[in-house]
Amino acid sequence: MDHYRVYGNPIQQSKSPIIHNAFAIQTAQSIQYDKQLVKLNEFEHVVKTFILEGGKGANVTAPFKEQACQLCDHLSDRAKLSGAVNTLSFHKGEIFGDNTDGLGLVQDLISHQVKLANKKILLLGAGGAAKGVVYSLLEQKPELLIVANRTVAKAQLIVDQYPHENIKSSSFDDTSKFEFDVIINATSAGLSGESVPIPKQIIKAKTICYDMVYGKALTPFLKMAQELGAAQVIDGLGMLVGQAAESFYIWRNVKPETDNIMRQLRAELS
Repeated sequence: MDHYRVYGNPIQQSKSPIIHNAFAIQTAQSIQYDKQLVKLNEFEHVVKTFILEGGKGANVTAPFKEQACQLCDHLSDRAKLSGAVNTLSFHKGEIFGDNTDGLGLVQDLISHQVKLANKKILLLGAGGAAKGVVYSLLEQKPELLIVANRTVAKAQLIVDQYPHENIKSSSFDDTSKFEFDVIINATSAGLSGESVPIPKQIIKAKTICYDMVYGKALTPFLKMAQELGAAQVIDGLGMLVGQAAESFYIWRNVKPETDNIMRQLRAELS
């Protein structure tokens, strides 16, 4: 039986073991997948210990995605550009890093009939969560992607990674100078129950609002968007399941079906 794991801090809330073990049953794969809380200064040690114990791969969640990138011997193009890794594979003593967050996000948006090609997209935040999805969003050929952050210089560092793409940085306040078709919240505000400090007028009747965070109720960002009459509000549960399916495919070379586990998790939430 092959062993996999997800690392994070906090980690108690992680649904990854439920998802991956369901994928394993569905696809008849012999794996064991669990979760581990990692102290902030022990990530590298914990990963290398797992490799020595025969672990085959791991998922990485906050706050270790950027640290995971530094640990890898080989990176996929999207992981290299994003500087953030959520999927580690171990082979002959070497660590391979990829980032499936962007694929999970884009697939979830497409499943909700959200078109991204030739659209104006606003991405809120400039941490690991935002970095991990820019590559996949740009692959959809939007008219413009704006990365907005409280510290604009941090957003600009992301923009600088893509010199030939339609991407710009902005402060939260300056987003009022643009019109957006899709607004994606990649800040951690939803986790702490805070709202995102953006001008309310950027959310219009045609705007689709997406939050990478999910919970029993709407996040503060999605609640605000709904109150402002946004066309559609979508939480990040589908992204979670989608990125997990991509990680599973990298490890096992089989693509699991996601609808059933989505229904199960949604029912558990409600």
